[in-house]
Amino acid sequence: MAVDLEDVRKLCELMVHANKEDHFHALGIEVTDIARHKVGMKLDYNENLVGDPETGVVHGGAITALLDTCCGFTASTALEHLGLTPTIDLRIDYMGPAEPHKPIYAVAEVYRSTRHVIFTRGVAHQGNPERPIAQAVGNFVSMDGGAFDNFREFVLEAYDQMVGRKA
Repeated sequence: MAVDLEDVRKLCELMVHANKEDHFHALGIEVTDIARHKVGMKLDYNENLVGDPETGVVHGGAITALLDTCCGFTASTALEHLGLTPTIDLRIDYMGPAEPHKPIYAVAEVYRSTRHVIFTRGVAHQGNPERPIAQAVGNFVSMDGGAFDNFREFVLEAYDQMVGRKA
C-alpha cells in the first residue's frame, strides 16, 4: 500500500502555512506539484532573503531550506502511511548565484527507498532545470507505520481547521 498523495498534499500545505512564525512562512515557500516520488516547489524573490545587498542575490541558506524541504516532502511520498521524514544527511552543491528578482524553483525525486532510509536528489533553478543554481542529495528517515499513532487523523483535522480559518 502507498500513502495517499492527497493526504501528503494536506500535510505539506499544513506545514507550509499553519504556523506564521516558522521558517516556511518566513521564506514564502510554496508547494507547486506533488506526485509519487516527486515534488515541486517555488520560492519567490524577497528582499528579506538577500544575502548580498550589493548584488541582490538570495542567501544560500534560503536555497538550502528550499531544497531540504522539497527533498523531505518528496521522501514523504514514498511512505506507506502518512508520516514525517526527518533529514539524516543533506549535501548541497552550489552551481552559481540566483538571478535577483526572479523566483527559484525546486524539484526533487526519490531514487531509492529502503526500510529505514529514503534517498532523494533535487535541483534548484530559475526556469531551466538544465541550468541549476544548486543540486542536492538527501537521505531521510523512513518513519512509517506505527511511528505516529493517529498522525493522519491529527493532520487532517488540523488541515480542516486551517482551511476553515482562511475561509
